Amino acid sequence: MIIASSIVLIVTSLLMVVLVLMHKGKGGGLSDMFGGGINSSLGGSSVVERNLDRLTVGVGVIWFASIVVLGLLFKHKGVG
Repeated sequence: MIIASSIVLIVTSLLMVVLVLMHKGKGGGLSDMFGGGINSSLGGSSVVERNLDRLTVGVGVIWFASIVVLGLLFKHKGVG
């Protein structure tokens, strides 16, 4: 169970990094340096942005839940 939770945590962590970097930047920050300042046809769509927000929140909830599960499993096993 610990290994499965660890794998879920690693996968959701990587997904969170990718999803956060895909978000449209609000100002001239780090996202503009990596091409975030370029307006594309998909980037301006409010439907795409809302779906990206929902996906990011969903992955974040799974990420948080896997951290809680791992904490409970380690506490139950007496590790830490």
